[in-house]
Amino acid sequence: MDRRQFIGKAAIVSTGLLLPMQLLATAKEPRYRIAVCDWMILKRQKLGAFQLTRDIGADGVEVDMGGLGNRPTFDNKLTDPVVRQQFLDKSKELNIAISSVAMSGFYAQSFAERPEVDAMIQDCINTMLQLNVKVAFLPLGVEGDLVKHPELRPAIVTRLKAAGLQAAKADVVIGIETALSAAEEVKLLDEIDSPAIKSYFNFSNAIQGGRDLQQELRTLGKHRICQIHCTDTDGVWLQNDSHINMRKVKHTLDKMGWRGWLVIERSRDANDAKNVKRNFSANTAYLKSIFQ
Repeated sequence: MDRRQFIGKAAIVSTGLLLPMQLLATAKEPRYRIAVCDWMILKRQKLGAFQLTRDIGADGVEVDMGGLGNRPTFDNKLTDPVVRQQFLDKSKELNIAISSVAMSGFYAQSFAERPEVDAMIQDCINTMLQLNVKVAFLPLGVEGDLVKHPELRPAIVTRLKAAGLQAAKADVVIGIETALSAAEEVKLLDEIDSPAIKSYFNFSNAIQGGRDLQQELRTLGKHRICQIHCTDTDGVWLQNDSHINMRKVKHTLDKMGWRGWLVIERSRDANDAKNVKRNFSANTAYLKSIFQ
């Protein structure tokens, strides 16, 4: 066969041997990457979050949309193109990715009842597109706890259906965190019926609910989980947390075929909770020792 016929299937190397192209391809991204939340490292929408994330040893940072309070939408500094470009430049300079964009304001605000939610979702999606980010985090929070407030379900489903249409149009995904069991969350996602609305799984919710973490992950499955907050409540570092067998977690995720960002939110040492660098560095190093 003429050597030219091998183009696309093999490559010539200096030795003159033909090798499969995949052996010469650039290395793929790791199956699992580790990020931290900018608001939890006390750098919400601050440029310094990138350097601190690098110092901590993580691969990326989840950037928050800013405070909500009684404003009509988030206090989002990234609407300023100058500030936004600074974030993009620093991300590239330090090789710290933006793993996701968070709407943490809904931890304390009612997604079911706040007016102007459509505008808030669109503001988030616009920021995602400008930062080239594919996943947003939306916690339903205390006010949207569907275990304690099941009467809010119709309103939440209606609003998430609308958010799904907005996200699908932009080719992004909104990951929701609920207080539901995995089985009930599957029902909720089926009711919403949007490929752009998925589960942003939080280990802490399963643990605090007394549910089996491995089974919860398997019940949701590979395609429903867009991203994971890979921590427990504050108290001890992940390596000292008897509630999480992280090697079993990895085995479960491996078998599921899941890949993506594991984002550190809490699991701070209760005796030194304000020491950001110490707490997040320890948890990052531990997760990397298991997952990378």
